[in-house]
Amino acid sequence: MTPESHSPTDTQDPTLGPPPGCPAHDTGPGGLRRLYGPEAEDLGALYEKLRAEHGAVAPVLLHNDVPIWVVLGHGENLHMVSTPSHFARDSRLWTAVQDGTAGEDHPLAPHIAWQPICSHAEGDEHLRLRGAVTGAMSTIDFRSLRRYINRATQRLVNEFCELGEADLVGQFAEHLPMSVLCEIIGMPEDYNDRMVHATRDLLKGTDTAIASNEYVMGLLTQHTLRRRAEPEDDFTSHLINHPAGLTDDEVAQHLRLVLLAAYEATANLIANVLRMVLTDPRFRAQLNGGQMTVPEAVEQSLWNEPPFSAVLGYFAKQETELGGRRIRKGDGLLFGIAPGNIDPRVRPDLAANMQGNRSHLAFGGGPHECPGQDIGRAIADVGVDALLLRLPDVELDCPESDLRWRGSMSSRHLVDLPVRFQPRPPQDVMQRPSVRALPVQRPGWQVTGGTAAPAASAPHPAPAQPAPAPEPAHRLGAWQRLVRWWRGY
Repeated sequence: MTPESHSPTDTQDPTLGPPPGCPAHDTGPGGLRRLYGPEAEDLGALYEKLRAEHGAVAPVLLHNDVPIWVVLGHGENLHMVSTPSHFARDSRLWTAVQDGTAGEDHPLAPHIAWQPICSHAEGDEHLRLRGAVTGAMSTIDFRSLRRYINRATQRLVNEFCELGEADLVGQFAEHLPMSVLCEIIGMPEDYNDRMVHATRDLLKGTDTAIASNEYVMGLLTQHTLRRRAEPEDDFTSHLINHPAGLTDDEVAQHLRLVLLAAYEATANLIANVLRMVLTDPRFRAQLNGGQMTVPEAVEQSLWNEPPFSAVLGYFAKQETELGGRRIRKGDGLLFGIAPGNIDPRVRPDLAANMQGNRSHLAFGGGPHECPGQDIGRAIADVGVDALLLRLPDVELDCPESDLRWRGSMSSRHLVDLPVRFQPRPPQDVMQRPSVRALPVQRPGWQVTGGTAAPAASAPHPAPAQPAPAPEPAHRLGAWQRLVRWWRGY
C-alpha cells in the first residue's frame, strides 16, 4: 500500500490533498496529514480538519509514514465493522505488514501484530474462540457482580474518605475495574497496586512495557494452569471447560484480552463520567433534577468521550468502496470511534442529549463487537452511583483548565481528577442496606441508578395489634424492591 493507493480514481485526483502553497504540503508524502507528531497532539481537531478536507473517509499516515485510511463517518464505521466479507481484523492481510513497512520494529507493532485471539480471528476460528469467551461470560451472575462492585467501591472510598480529598483517577477509577475483573477471572488475591500499575504501563507502551506484559502474562498463565488442575465457578474455569477446547495458551491470551480491554475501557469510562459530573453544569443539573440516571449518564459519556477513541485496525479483503473512496485489497483502515460519534450527519447538535440512544460506536459492532460491554457498564453504573452516595458533596479541587490528559491514537484519558469533600468515617463494607428504609437523600444530588420516584412520607406509628399470622418474607414497596434489585440484593 502506498499513499497513491488512497485515490478513489487515479493518483492525480486533486481532491486528495490541500491546494498548492498550503503548509499542509509539508506534513508527509503526498501531502497527507500524520496521525503522530506535533499536529496530532489534538487528534479531535485533526479529525475535523480531515473531515472537512476529505469527508467520511480520509487518507492519513501512521508512524514511519505508513499510509492508512481513517474512517470518520458514523455510518461508514458501522458498515466497515459489520461487513466481514469485505473487511477483516487479520493484520496479516495488510499490505504494509506484507512488505515490512509496518513490521516488528514499527512503533505500533503491539497494536498491529496478529495474535491467535478471537478479536483477530475470522470465519470458523473466530466462531470457536468467541463462542468460548461469550459462553464463559454467560455464566456471570450479574446480581452477585453488582454486590461485589458496591463492596469494592466502599473499600476504595474507605481508604480516603477520612482525608476529605482524593484523586479519583489514581485512587478510584484505575483500581475499581481491576478489583472487579480479578474477581470475575477468579484471581482476587492477585489484585494489588503492582497489577494495576503493570497493566497501565503495558498499555502506555513505555520502556518497561515489555517487562510489565511479562509480569501480567506470567500471572495469567499460572492461574490458567491452576484452574485447569482445580476448576472453580469462575470465568477462567468456564473458559477452560468450554466445548471449544481452548489450549492453555489460548486461555491465557484471552484472559489477557479480557483483562486489558475491559480494564482500560472501564477505567477511562469511570473517570470521564465523574469528570462530566464535576465540571459540566448542564450534565450535573440533569442528574440533580432527575432527568437523567447514572446509567443514562454513562451512555452520554460513551457518546461524548468514548474510552477508546480509535482502534487499529480493519483490513480490506478485496477491492471495495467506502465513503466514496476506492479501497484496494490489502489497505488498512482505522476504526474511528471518537470522530464517528460526533459525525454531524447523526449529531448536528453536539449539545443535544443522546438519552436512550445506544447507537454510539464505543463498543464496536458486527462480529467483533465487544462481548464484555455489559460488565463495563455495570462497573461504571454501580461504582459511580455508590461513590456519589458516599460523597454527595464531592467537588473538583482545581480549575477545570488544570486537568491533565494523556493521549494516544487509541485513547485519551485523565491523568488525575483531584476532588475535595467533607471528611467521613469508613463504613462496614459488608453491611447490607436496610430492606425497610430508603437511603438517606443526598443533599444537592438526586443521582440514582434506577428510575426516579417521590420519597414516601414516614408512616405514623400504628396502634398495637394482635400478632398476625406469619406471612411470606418482607413485603416491600415497588421503590424498595427496585432499590434492592439495583443494588444486587
